This record gives sequence, C-alpha cells and structure tokens, in this order.
Amino acid sequence: MKNKHVRSRDHGTGDRHRQHGHGLPAFRRRDHDRRLQGDSMEFYDNLSIIAVFAFLYSIASGGFARTPFSGAIIFSLFGLITGPLGFDILNLNIEGEGIRTLAELTLALVLFSDAANADLAVLRKNFQIPQRLLLIGLPLTIVLGALIAWAVFTDFGLLELIILATILAPTDAALGAAVVSDQKVPAPVREGLNIESGLNDGICVPVLLTFLSITVGSTGSDQPVAFALKLVFEQIGIGALIGVSVTLVASCLLKLCVRFQLINEVWQQLPVIALSLSCFAIAQVFGGSGFIAAFSGGLLFGGLERKHKETYLAASEGAGEALSLLTWVIFGAAIVSYTVTAFSWENIIYAVLSLTVVRILPVFLSLHNTELQTREKLFVGWFGPRGLATVVFGIMVANAKLPHGETIIMTAVCCIALSVLLHGVSAKPLIGLLTKTEEKQT
Repeated sequence: MKNKHVRSRDHGTGDRHRQHGHGLPAFRRRDHDRRLQGDSMEFYDNLSIIAVFAFLYSIASGGFARTPFSGAIIFSLFGLITGPLGFDILNLNIEGEGIRTLAELTLALVLFSDAANADLAVLRKNFQIPQRLLLIGLPLTIVLGALIAWAVFTDFGLLELIILATILAPTDAALGAAVVSDQKVPAPVREGLNIESGLNDGICVPVLLTFLSITVGSTGSDQPVAFALKLVFEQIGIGALIGVSVTLVASCLLKLCVRFQLINEVWQQLPVIALSLSCFAIAQVFGGSGFIAAFSGGLLFGGLERKHKETYLAASEGAGEALSLLTWVIFGAAIVSYTVTAFSWENIIYAVLSLTVVRILPVFLSLHNTELQTREKLFVGWFGPRGLATVVFGIMVANAKLPHGETIIMTAVCCIALSVLLHGVSAKPLIGLLTKTEEKQT
C-alpha cells in the first residue's frame, strides 16, 4: 500500500509537471532551465549595476548639482560607458514599447509636478509669453523645420518632412527643469518656459497622429482637415477635461481625509504620484492627451493645495527623478550605443539646425513686442531641449513603418543626444550670464 501510494503521488506530480511544461525530455528541460536561469541572472546583473549607480548618485547628488553637468548627461553617459559601446556590462534587452511606456510615465510625473509648482500669479500677469510661444512659435517651428528638412533630406516626401519637424518641435520639461526651477531666472522667462514645455508635447500629439494616419492611409476619411480638427479637439479637450475633473475630485477627497485625520503619515506622499498617473492614464483611455491631462491637473492641484503642496509633491518629484535616471541610462545604453556610430552628416546637420535656427528664430519672432529684452528672448530660444516627448514620438514613427522612418528616428536620436549634452552643459553658465546682465541693468 505504501509503494502504491508513492507511485500514485509521483504520477500526480508528473501530470502537474507536464501541465506546466515540465514534461519535456531531460536534455530539453535542462536547456530550458539554463535559458531561464541565464535570463534571470542577466536581469539581476542589470539591476545590481543600476541600483548601485542610483545609490551612489543619490548620496552625492548635491555635489553633482554643483558641477556643469546635468543629471541627464551623467545618466546617459553612465549608460553609454556601461553599455555595448563601452565596458558591455549593462545589457538591456528592452523593446521600443517598453521604452515608450517608461518615457510616458516619467513625463507624466514631471509635467504634473512642474505644473503644480508654477507661480500662478506670475503666470496670469505674463500669460502672453507662453501663449505666443504655443500659438505662434510652435507652428512656425514646425513649418521652418519642414523647410530645412526639405533642403537636407532631398528624398523625403512632404508628409515625412512635416513628421520629422513635428517630433522635434516639443521641448522637454524634464531636461528644462534646471532652468524653470532656478529662482535666479526672471519669473516671466521661467514660467513661460514651464508652461510651454508642459503643453507643447500634448499639442503636437494630434498633429503627429494626423500626419502619420494620412501617410499610412488610415484616417478612414477623405477629409483630412476635418479629421485633424476632430483629433485636436479630442486630444486637447478630453485631456484637459479629465485632468481638471480627476484632480478636482481627488483634491476634495484629500482635504476630507486630512480633516478627519484618515491619512497615515507613511502614505502621505503617495497620493500625488497616483493622481498624476491617474490623470495621464484615464485621459489616454478616453482618447485624450495624457500629457495635457497631467499638466492641467498639476496646475489645478497647485492652486487648490497651496499650503501643503510642497509636502505632497516631494515624493512625486523624487519618483520623477528616479524614473528620469532609469530612462536616460536606458537611452545611453540601449539607444545611443547602437546608433552613435551610424549617424550620417545629414542627421548631425539637421539636429544642430533644429536646436538652433529652427528653435530660436520662431521664438524670437513670436515674442516680438513683448516686455522681454533681446537677451531674454535669445535665452528662451536656446532653452528648448528635446527629450522624453521626442523619444515617445520617435517610437510612434517607428511603429508606422514609413519609407524613411529609420532616417527620421536616427535624426531624432542624434538631436536628443546633442540636446542632453549642449543644454545640460550650458544651463548654469547662461543662467549666470543672464543674471549678471540683469543685475547690471538694475
């Protein structure tokens, strides 16, 4: 009986193993286990490298902040050095959609936090600056970018020229944080750049989707203009509506729970992280722009929670920094490492022109007849870094499989890499120069 019981138990165990894929021949099972073990070890190898780097950077972040190099430069450089082009110890097998998701979540947190920290009084007084940058400067940037792309990439079609100009038009809130958070920068300039970087990516989403749909023939309509207007209305309107609605309800619930002392101190800083991601995700579900939702929600939250917003936002800003670290390490190790040696002269020339002429000239023209001095207009024109939004847009272009999609993506990567370097290195010197000039004139 005992032996029969053992055989029965073994038989049942064997059935369970076969159900879970373990009923393979012994040699195949060993190969399968080795592959699983190898994938697991590679994951822990990558995790250990990134975790140690994050620890070392976090405890020395104040010292790094006093150097001329921004966090994005240090993170990207670390990824480049440890990636395939360097010591080849960081092997990140991450798909494009994974990078896109990480970039979107990072951008949502950064947009919400930056908007919540905006000085609404200064913004109301100087609203014409971001208004002109978005309504005049942004369209001019796309038009000028397409014209210069036509001169550089002679084999591109018209729609591809516009698509390239569009994915490089939005400025990056994360890379611009060093400028918009520095109190030495004049408030109108600081808040103007903050609002511009917070909204221009959301505005560019429907524009890009429209031209991608027309290019691949998936608009489902013979009236592309009507399709574009409908898409713009849905993305911006639904995004703003959801951002405001979700934040309004969340703020009321938060105040109610604070009043009745229901929030545990350990959980006090989590609501803003969850709220910013909720605004983004719910807007995406209902066909709106998650970026618009996150930024509009952050603006409202900052106005409703003036007294306690610093406490609430501390964790959100920390989470945004942590995700930025991870995103830029991946950018250096998994993107730049594989593309930097393949940049063509067209990629480099257009990237340089996009960061200079294509950005500065439209900004200068759009800010004509404002109270800003010439040096301040040039400052605003220069600080239009390209970053996370362009990463997201680049992956959308890759999925569309355009005839010259690879060239567009290579140009975008080149532009982002140059922007991380040039804007990161120049931020502190140019802020100091602007401040000194302001002091001399006062």
